[in-house]
Amino acid sequence: MPTRSADATWEGNLPDGNGTMRMDSGSYEGPFSYRSRFEEGDGTNPEELIAAAHAGCFSMAFSNVLDEEGFSPESVDTTADVTLRMLEDGPAITKIHLTATAHVPDIDNDTFQELAEAAKDGCPVSKALAGSEITLDATLET
Repeated sequence: MPTRSADATWEGNLPDGNGTMRMDSGSYEGPFSYRSRFEEGDGTNPEELIAAAHAGCFSMAFSNVLDEEGFSPESVDTTADVTLRMLEDGPAITKIHLTATAHVPDIDNDTFQELAEAAKDGCPVSKALAGSEITLDATLET
């Protein structure tokens, strides 16, 4: 399996500086700053990129788990909310909440919920972020 890369450059001090993040694939390059991370400034931030990674990973993992169990998912739509809090030892990602809606024919809600939890636990990004509380609300749409 390939190793994926991204890079970031920061110029200046923390409150007044700014930076740029770039994906090695060329799919994204954008600014980030103190304001975009800790306030409501323009640009992205590491937590937003983690949210995108987790939402994408969970959607793929859930689709795969469903398929492996004999179901044919039509779609899995996931939002990840990443919470950054200031703790005694500095800022930390403390919680990630996944909200997923999926269209899956011929599945009952209990099985759907069980497989959603399995996908949450088995998703590689969930495993990488296991130091944070990860919660899930999954909705089956028929």
